[in-house]
Amino acid sequence: MNDVPLVDLSPTLRLGLLALVIATLPLSWVWLRQRGHDTAARIAALTAVTLFLTFDLIVFGSFTRLTDSGLGCPDWPGCYGAASPIGAHSDIQAAQTAMPTGPVTFTKAWIEMIHRYLAMTVGVLILVMAVASWLGVRRGTAGPGSPARSVLPHSPWWPTVTLVWVIVQGLFGKYTVTLKLYPAVVTAHLLGGMFLLALLMVQHETWRGRRLVLTSTQWAWAVGVTALLWVQIALGGWVSTNYAVLACTGFPTCNGQWWPEMNFGEGFTLLRELGRSGEGSFIPMQALVAIHMVHRIVALVLFAGLCVLAWRLWACADAALRRTALWLLGLALWQMISGLSNVVLGWPLVAALAHSAGAAGLVAVTTSLIARARAGERHRTAPVQHEVSVDRTRRLAS
Repeated sequence: MNDVPLVDLSPTLRLGLLALVIATLPLSWVWLRQRGHDTAARIAALTAVTLFLTFDLIVFGSFTRLTDSGLGCPDWPGCYGAASPIGAHSDIQAAQTAMPTGPVTFTKAWIEMIHRYLAMTVGVLILVMAVASWLGVRRGTAGPGSPARSVLPHSPWWPTVTLVWVIVQGLFGKYTVTLKLYPAVVTAHLLGGMFLLALLMVQHETWRGRRLVLTSTQWAWAVGVTALLWVQIALGGWVSTNYAVLACTGFPTCNGQWWPEMNFGEGFTLLRELGRSGEGSFIPMQALVAIHMVHRIVALVLFAGLCVLAWRLWACADAALRRTALWLLGLALWQMISGLSNVVLGWPLVAALAHSAGAAGLVAVTTSLIARARAGERHRTAPVQHEVSVDRTRRLAS
């Protein structure tokens, strides 16, 4: 395994063709469902499908990490220079024989490669989305009065930014493997996946044209809770990548103490290898306890913030705001229950996956809330701006 080149680009063409073949399934579904519709409707449908698959990709990425399959194929982008574990059968067999419970087994190799296939498929869909958006504008199908122009004024740019970001996310995936699960890179990879989900959610809401009107207080709470959510996701990624979930047993105490001994300096040293301190020695348990406790404390603050935001949205008569409030409250409870299950039940796979899915769900709901509120604000102020422009024109004419 140590003699395997970390980067082997020989299977890149075959992997690209495979991703293209897989991507034809959702693309064909979108084309069949949107027959007779214009380019704008097809791009909107493709955005929704890509959003759904990105959510699945995040959850399956968590499954890959939680089953210790991140190094199931020790090179990138293929598996021992092959496009699938089938072509790498002899190499995987040798590695598994040498270390039956090691990082490379047939099961782990397949899990890792399926994750890569899904990631590349999402990348192909985003590429198609970007190309179709630019072609739509160039051909005039997104001209004045059409859905693409009226709903998404800069339609080509959102897919283009998303395409750039998915390339960056692919690089994070590469360095996750080549740097041997370096905690900072793995955490960045998780955050990158969530950011990709947020980008697609903004586009999805923009295409749908849904708007909300928030008070200044509701807006402040929405932005504040969303910012805290991203901090908590980063902390959760740091807990998971450092395997600090079981550093504390029991709840609400940690290892029988309300405030156990903690080493924050070692715990939050970013530039270090997995299981090592900044100086290269084994990371002490007190550092893992610090990581766990910070995540636990911020979780309580975030839970309270989500409940307050849900209450403020529910206080309105608007049915859409009330639905959002129910989603926020439900996901907050989901996260609290799944998080406690990880600690009390010893980090079972189902609870860990549920926790990751809940985090992605919160990103989707909070991003949707902010995107619709911004669209509502622009819609509310647009007539005023138009009246000012008309008034200035009349004064110049006179």
